[in-house]
Amino acid sequence: MNALTSGDFVEAVEPFDLFGRWFEDAQAKEVNDPEAMAVATADADGLPDARMVLMKEWSPEGFVFYTNAESAKGRQLAANMKAAALFHWKSLRRQVRLRGPVEAVSEAESDAYYASRPRDSRIGAWASQQSRPLESRFALEKSVASYAAKYAIGDIPRPPYWRGFRIKPIAMEFWQDRPFRLHDRLRFFREAPGQDWRKERLYP
Repeated sequence: MNALTSGDFVEAVEPFDLFGRWFEDAQAKEVNDPEAMAVATADADGLPDARMVLMKEWSPEGFVFYTNAESAKGRQLAANMKAAALFHWKSLRRQVRLRGPVEAVSEAESDAYYASRPRDSRIGAWASQQSRPLESRFALEKSVASYAAKYAIGDIPRPPYWRGFRIKPIAMEFWQDRPFRLHDRLRFFREAPGQDWRKERLYP
C-alpha cells in the first residue's frame, strides 16, 4: 500500500498509526522542518491566534510543544486550555489537522527536554521575554550576554515559566491532494481523549 500515490490511506482504522506513517514520510522527504506545525489558540474573548512551533514529541497521548508560558500563546492557553494544530507537508501534498483540549506536561518532562536543548537555546529562554515589547535588538543581545555570563559555568536551570504543552486531539483530519481539487479527506473524531475513535470521509 502506497498512500503517497493513492487514496488507500482512507482505509486506516486508527489515526495515530496513520500519522506515524505520514510523519515518517515527511521526515524522509520534506525539505524543511517536517515537525513544524501551526498552533492556533484563543484568548479569553474567543479571538483566535496562530503561529508556527516545532512539535517535539507525539504519541497516542497527544502532540507536545514547548514555549514560554508567559508568551501570548501561554497566556491564551491559561485562559482557554484548548488548541488546534496543522501540519502542512507541501512537498508531499499532504496535511494533517487536529484539535482538542490541552494539558501542561509534567515538570520532569519539561526538565528533560530543556536539558537536551543546545546551551545557547537554554540561555535564550532566560534572555527573551517572549511576545512582550522589545526596546531594540541591542537590548535583547545585552540580555543574552548577561545570562551567558551568569551561567558561564555549570548547568543552566529551566526557567519556571518555560514548559511544555500537550494537545490531546478529539479530532484528526488527514488530507491528500488529488487532481482537479478532488482531494481525499479522512476525519477521525471522538467525544473525549481516551474514548474510541470513529471516522468518516469528507467531501473535498
